[in-house]
Amino acid sequence: MEHEIAGLLKERRLTIATAESCTGGWIAGRIVNVPGISGQFGEGYITYSNEAKEKLLGVSHETLKRYGAVSRQTAEEMARGVQAAAGADLGLISTGIAGPDGGTKEKPVGLVYLACAYKDTVTTERHIFDGDRQTVRRASVEAALSLALRVLKQQ
Repeated sequence: MEHEIAGLLKERRLTIATAESCTGGWIAGRIVNVPGISGQFGEGYITYSNEAKEKLLGVSHETLKRYGAVSRQTAEEMARGVQAAAGADLGLISTGIAGPDGGTKEKPVGLVYLACAYKDTVTTERHIFDGDRQTVRRASVEAALSLALRVLKQQ
Protein backbone atom coordinates (compact mmCIF):
# COMPACT_ATOMS: atom_id res chain seq x y z
CA MET A 1 0.00 0.00 0.00
CA GLU A 2 2.82 2.41 0.81
CA HIS A 3 4.25 1.89 -2.69
CA GLU A 4 0.95 2.92 -4.25
CA ILE A 5 0.77 5.99 -1.97
CA ALA A 6 4.34 6.92 -2.90
CA GLY A 7 3.57 6.54 -6.59
CA LEU A 8 0.53 8.81 -6.39
CA LEU A 9 2.43 11.40 -4.36
CA LYS A 10 5.31 11.43 -6.83
CA GLU A 11 3.01 11.52 -9.87
CA ARG A 12 1.07 14.46 -8.45
CA ARG A 13 4.11 16.20 -6.95
CA LEU A 14 2.63 16.10 -3.46
CA THR A 15 4.26 15.70 -0.06
CA ILE A 16 3.12 13.92 3.09
CA ALA A 17 4.00 14.27 6.78
CA THR A 18 2.93 12.12 9.72
CA ALA A 19 2.17 12.69 13.39
CA GLU A 20 1.70 9.58 15.45
CA SER A 21 0.63 8.82 18.95
CA CYS A 22 -0.43 5.19 19.44
CA THR A 23 1.48 3.93 16.39
CA GLY A 24 4.75 5.45 17.58
CA GLY A 25 6.35 5.97 14.18
CA TRP A 26 5.17 2.81 12.43
CA ILE A 27 3.21 4.76 9.79
CA ALA A 28 6.29 6.80 8.91
CA GLY A 29 8.34 3.62 8.97
CA ARG A 30 6.11 2.00 6.38
CA ILE A 31 6.27 5.08 4.16
CA VAL A 32 10.06 5.33 4.31
CA ASN A 33 10.35 1.67 3.34
CA VAL A 34 9.72 2.90 -0.21
CA PRO A 35 12.97 3.64 -2.06
CA GLY A 36 13.18 7.23 -3.29
CA ILE A 37 10.43 8.55 -0.99
CA SER A 38 12.58 11.43 0.30
CA GLY A 39 11.10 13.79 -2.28
CA GLN A 40 7.60 13.18 -0.92
CA PHE A 41 8.24 12.54 2.79
CA GLY A 42 10.27 15.05 4.74
CA GLU A 43 9.01 14.91 8.30
CA GLY A 44 7.33 12.67 10.82
CA TYR A 45 6.51 13.39 14.44
CA ILE A 46 5.86 11.08 17.37
CA THR A 47 3.55 13.13 19.56
CA TYR A 48 2.78 10.65 22.30
CA SER A 49 2.18 13.15 25.09
CA ASN A 50 -0.41 15.90 25.18
CA GLU A 51 2.41 18.39 25.61
CA ALA A 52 3.99 17.23 22.36
CA LYS A 53 0.65 17.49 20.55
CA GLU A 54 0.36 21.10 21.73
CA LYS A 55 4.00 22.12 21.21
CA LEU A 56 4.72 20.46 17.86
CA LEU A 57 1.29 20.37 16.21
CA GLY A 58 -0.52 23.31 17.77
CA VAL A 59 -3.34 21.20 19.20
CA SER A 60 -5.36 23.43 21.50
CA HIS A 61 -4.99 22.85 25.23
CA GLU A 62 -8.73 23.42 25.49
CA THR A 63 -9.44 20.68 22.93
CA LEU A 64 -7.29 18.21 24.85
CA LYS A 65 -8.88 19.18 28.15
CA ARG A 66 -12.44 19.06 26.85
CA TYR A 67 -12.33 16.05 24.49
CA GLY A 68 -9.13 14.22 25.38
CA ALA A 69 -6.20 13.09 23.25
CA VAL A 70 -8.25 10.26 21.77
CA SER A 71 -11.06 12.15 20.05
CA ARG A 72 -12.21 13.27 16.63
CA GLN A 73 -11.50 16.88 17.57
CA THR A 74 -7.89 16.20 18.57
CA ALA A 75 -7.32 14.00 15.51
CA GLU A 76 -8.49 16.79 13.21
CA GLU A 77 -6.28 19.38 14.92
CA MET A 78 -3.32 16.99 14.77
CA ALA A 79 -3.82 16.45 11.02
CA ARG A 80 -4.06 20.17 10.28
CA GLY A 81 -1.17 20.81 12.65
CA VAL A 82 1.27 18.36 11.06
CA GLN A 83 0.29 19.56 7.60
CA ALA A 84 1.11 23.14 8.63
CA ALA A 85 4.22 22.34 10.71
CA ALA A 86 5.82 20.35 7.91
CA GLY A 87 4.48 22.45 5.06
CA ALA A 88 3.15 19.22 3.55
CA ASP A 89 0.28 18.67 1.17
CA LEU A 90 -1.05 15.76 3.24
CA GLY A 91 -0.97 15.35 7.01
CA LEU A 92 -1.63 11.79 8.23
CA ILE A 93 -2.09 11.08 11.95
CA SER A 94 -3.00 8.46 14.53
CA THR A 95 -4.18 8.84 18.11
CA GLY A 96 -5.62 6.04 20.19
CA ILE A 97 -5.54 3.64 23.11
CA ALA A 98 -3.44 0.60 22.23
CA GLY A 99 -3.68 -0.93 25.73
CA PRO A 100 -3.49 -3.01 27.66
CA ASP A 101 -4.30 -0.18 30.09
CA GLY A 102 -5.86 3.22 29.65
CA GLY A 103 -9.29 2.28 28.42
CA THR A 104 -12.62 3.35 29.90
CA LYS A 105 -16.23 2.45 29.17
CA GLU A 106 -16.53 5.54 26.94
CA LYS A 107 -13.09 5.08 25.37
CA PRO A 108 -12.15 1.41 25.37
CA VAL A 109 -8.78 -0.12 24.61
CA GLY A 110 -8.55 -0.39 20.84
CA LEU A 111 -10.24 2.96 20.16
CA VAL A 112 -8.24 4.79 17.49
CA TYR A 113 -8.87 7.97 15.54
CA LEU A 114 -7.08 8.46 12.24
CA ALA A 115 -7.13 11.63 10.17
CA CYS A 116 -5.75 12.79 6.86
CA ALA A 117 -5.64 16.49 6.00
CA TYR A 118 -5.46 17.46 2.34
CA LYS A 119 -5.98 21.01 1.11
CA ASP A 120 -8.78 22.42 3.31
CA THR A 121 -10.38 19.07 4.11
CA VAL A 122 -9.74 16.66 6.97
CA THR A 123 -11.06 13.11 6.65
CA THR A 124 -11.34 11.43 10.04
CA GLU A 125 -12.10 7.82 10.94
CA ARG A 126 -12.99 6.20 14.23
CA HIS A 127 -12.03 2.55 14.74
CA ILE A 128 -12.20 0.06 17.56
CA PHE A 129 -9.64 -2.68 16.96
CA ASP A 130 -9.59 -5.97 18.87
CA GLY A 131 -6.45 -7.62 20.12
CA ASP A 132 -3.38 -6.94 22.17
CA ARG A 133 -1.28 -3.77 22.01
CA GLN A 134 0.77 -4.78 18.98
CA THR A 135 -2.30 -5.99 17.07
CA VAL A 136 -4.08 -2.67 17.68
CA ARG A 137 -1.01 -0.75 16.55
CA ARG A 138 -0.57 -2.85 13.39
CA ALA A 139 -4.26 -2.52 12.50
CA SER A 140 -4.02 1.24 13.04
CA VAL A 141 -1.09 1.53 10.64
CA GLU A 142 -2.92 -0.46 7.94
CA ALA A 143 -6.06 1.63 8.37
CA ALA A 144 -4.07 4.89 8.28
CA LEU A 145 -2.31 3.93 5.06
CA SER A 146 -5.65 2.88 3.59
CA LEU A 147 -7.13 6.25 4.56
CA ALA A 148 -4.27 8.16 2.90
CA LEU A 149 -4.66 6.07 -0.25
CA ARG A 150 -8.41 6.73 -0.41
CA VAL A 151 -7.87 10.47 0.08
CA LEU A 152 -5.30 10.51 -2.72
CA LYS A 153 -7.52 8.50 -5.07
CA GLN A 154 -10.45 10.89 -4.51
CA GLN A 155 -8.41 13.80 -5.86
